[in-house]
Amino acid sequence: MSLFNEYYPYGSAAFKALVTTQVQAVLDEDIGSGDLTALLVPESQSVTATIVARETAILCGKDWVNACFNLIDSKVSIKWQVNEGDRVQPDQVLCEISGPARSLLSAERCALNFLQTLSATATETRKYVDAIAGTTSQILDTRKTIPHLRLAQKYAVTVGGGHNQRLALYDGILIKENHIAAAGSISNVMQKAFALNSGKSIQIEVENLEQLKQALAAHANSILLDNFSNELLREAVAINNLSNKKAILEASGGITLSNVRAIALTGVDRISIGSLTKNIQAIDLSMRVNELLHAKM
Repeated sequence: MSLFNEYYPYGSAAFKALVTTQVQAVLDEDIGSGDLTALLVPESQSVTATIVARETAILCGKDWVNACFNLIDSKVSIKWQVNEGDRVQPDQVLCEISGPARSLLSAERCALNFLQTLSATATETRKYVDAIAGTTSQILDTRKTIPHLRLAQKYAVTVGGGHNQRLALYDGILIKENHIAAAGSISNVMQKAFALNSGKSIQIEVENLEQLKQALAAHANSILLDNFSNELLREAVAINNLSNKKAILEASGGITLSNVRAIALTGVDRISIGSLTKNIQAIDLSMRVNELLHAKM
């Protein structure tokens, strides 16, 4: 279910191209025709700096940080003291950066924006993964992501121990109530979905047990249970277990850290949570210049 890793294996050319494309777009947005404030620093000035965590978090986004600095200036050197996916603590030094002062200052905000945002998604995901530890359920994301950061956030979910729903509309079929209404019935819409022969996953969303039974009768192999109570989730699992061909059951809607374990214990296979990418709070990080090198004022 870590679909990001299927499309963009870590370290692959596809992964590197994705990071470069995203970072270049952000640098272009931020720097534009040039960093005017950086011109206040002597061109020959070199510095060392550190990025420090200000709160507990799961670190995510090292490759995006590296690209922010290196796309501006290949002479910048970054030495990481932590690994991707590590849990970091307040006041912990994450990396040391050295190079031309203007380059470090120009890249600083974009680098921190990526790191604090992706670490926030990874951190939130890990909370949910830890909450259901020991159950048979998996935590999944949704398409409720920050515009233009969809794939980066999907990656961050996997760093946090979660799994990906479809990456985008091209990556799978999810039949919702409006699709069912337009097609006339669950049976009709499922037939149309199978007839596409897309080679992609097909999932249908149901809102009650009667629709669940119709979906199973239509040979659905993945069913999204939308806003079911825990009692109805348990009934849905029991109905599914008695069917000739069991479907993958996924719970969605109204899921929080306080109720996610109880939902997992109903026996559903997957739990999708929009807040992993939608309602995150950026991790508090800072970059501080520690030392001036080769200063020529």
